[in-house]
Amino acid sequence: MTDDSRQLNVTVVLVSDGYASTAVGPIEVFSAAGRMWNEMSGGTARPRFRVTMASIDGAPIESAYGLTIAPDCGIEAVERADLVFVSASGPLPEEWMVRHQAVLPWLRRQRAEGALLAGVCSGVAFLAEAGLLDGRQATTHWGTAENFRQRYPGIDWRTDLLITEDAGLFCGGGVNAATDLALYLVERLCGHQTAVECAKALILDLPRQHQSGYAFLPISRPHDDARIRAVEEHLHANMAADLAIDAIAREFGMSRRTLIRRFKAATGTVPATYLQRLRVAAARRLLEDGAPSISRVAEAVGYGDQASFRRVFKQLSGMTPADYRQRYRLRFRRPGEGDRQADTTTASGSGCLA
Repeated sequence: MTDDSRQLNVTVVLVSDGYASTAVGPIEVFSAAGRMWNEMSGGTARPRFRVTMASIDGAPIESAYGLTIAPDCGIEAVERADLVFVSASGPLPEEWMVRHQAVLPWLRRQRAEGALLAGVCSGVAFLAEAGLLDGRQATTHWGTAENFRQRYPGIDWRTDLLITEDAGLFCGGGVNAATDLALYLVERLCGHQTAVECAKALILDLPRQHQSGYAFLPISRPHDDARIRAVEEHLHANMAADLAIDAIAREFGMSRRTLIRRFKAATGTVPATYLQRLRVAAARRLLEDGAPSISRVAEAVGYGDQASFRRVFKQLSGMTPADYRQRYRLRFRRPGEGDRQADTTTASGSGCLA
């Protein structure tokens, strides 16, 4: 992240026939970050975001339930955005995408110029329609999930998750996930302390961090096997360790064969592949945060052999770790965050379960 004194420019896109709370909630969260808590505690307000409300043509929009919101400007008047947050429209994109076509090339330009993009609920469809989510993880409201899967088959829809993050593209689930996503972005861009203070000032809970929380570490499809879910939690908590399938099987009271069979039946993959995906997802997060040393990233996620790490990373990500870092490094991160994680996490794992 850049100097703390610098405000980030966030544009909240207002769309007609949408859900006003998916715009107003994030606007209040971004506006309060660094300001509300400071003022309430007798300190100096240090607002972290400069918030702009923009509609497609600059005209007021009317929400699905008759609330009129007047924007600051039209999207074409936005000269520079560090973050674009798209609010939710109706549940069926074929009914409103034609009216909002102008936002698609604008989103592509913002992405090309380095802006982080976020969508919530049905607003995720704007990112999908623009082709920005192809081949990536995303979430949306459960009620639109099946329609979205059919309309956008090239996206890895993880509607079991509240929030997804994939290379600077952020998605939130239902309407109420708008404030969760906004708080997550505050934490991501301004640090944990600022997010906690913002949540306290607004009397909000920080977003959940497990199972239906974030997608920067992969979790399996929903299933009812409690013991396998415990194994998954074990892999998450110890992914940087030198894990052995036989030891895990003994710890959870199963034979090696039974563990592999039940794990695949529940999650859709075997433990070794699951662990590889887990480690690569964690590595991607570190690289997006700007970790300077590929070798330290490899060690931090459990690979003692850098060649194995690079091979697995390229297999799952489609590019080398260095190329991925160059392409997807977030411009705004907490000072030294990625370096600190890579420096302080130790590992001796070989990168696969044996």
